[in-house]
Amino acid sequence: MDHAADLAFFVTLTRHPTLAAAAQDLGVTAPAVSRRLAALEGRLGVRLLNRTTRRQSLTAEGERYLEEGRRILGDIEQLERELTASRQAPRGLLRVNAGIGFGRRHVGPAIGDFARLHPEVEVILQLTDKPLDLAAAGVDIGIRIGMGADTGHLTRKIASNHRYLCASPAYLARHPAPATPRDLADHQCIVIREYFGAYNIWQLVSGNAQQAVKIHGRLATNHGEVAVDWAIAGHGIILRSQWDVAHCLRSGDLVRVLPDWSGIDTDIHAMYLQRHHLSAKVRVFLDFLSERFAEHRRSASRW
Repeated sequence: MDHAADLAFFVTLTRHPTLAAAAQDLGVTAPAVSRRLAALEGRLGVRLLNRTTRRQSLTAEGERYLEEGRRILGDIEQLERELTASRQAPRGLLRVNAGIGFGRRHVGPAIGDFARLHPEVEVILQLTDKPLDLAAAGVDIGIRIGMGADTGHLTRKIASNHRYLCASPAYLARHPAPATPRDLADHQCIVIREYFGAYNIWQLVSGNAQQAVKIHGRLATNHGEVAVDWAIAGHGIILRSQWDVAHCLRSGDLVRVLPDWSGIDTDIHAMYLQRHHLSAKVRVFLDFLSERFAEHRRSASRW
């Protein structure tokens, strides 16, 4: 039952002196108009129009139905205009979820720049250790590392991301650098326990070669930045995403270990729910991220 259509039908009737004139405007027969009006009055249980063959007039109930109906139809029209505009220009609330480390270091600054470009968009950034269910949490975009098409969400790759073995010069001064992946068994390795993977097995690659190495160490954490701090302090070797250690490598606080080997790449993706009818705020933010990290898609060395 389409109440809005009934409202629009009745408003059209009231613009004409007779049902026959209204029928001509609507492109239907006068009996069809009469039957529809009778059905409407039957559903409401009130008489809306007093009508004769020469004229029609509103009843008290009809006047109220017309007045409120015009208001409701105006609200619907305004809502549709606003929704259409939201497809054309970014505005409204945008909810973004990201991992804590990458979110604080890279997504947060990106959102700050985005907000300056698009002042009609409000952004809520939620940082969590584990990915959120976008639909259940009401999140528009989730940004995650190492998660591609198998998440069940639509994805857009925004950056490449290598994972490097690193240690501080102080640690390597006390412990000769490993020459092969197997030598890592003789070193203190800083363990990061994330998600549900095997935290003490490092999967390393060099060209087409791949090797799984069981490591151990006295320090473990679920927070990547804490692990980086421990590595800088000389507590051992770390396997960490390049975006998280690039500044340490540039400053010399950390150096590459086994530079011909690295962890399996964990590219960075923006995840979202809808393929069609994306609101402008989501579409423009995805484009903004894609442009901002364009160099990082071509080469992770840009971090």
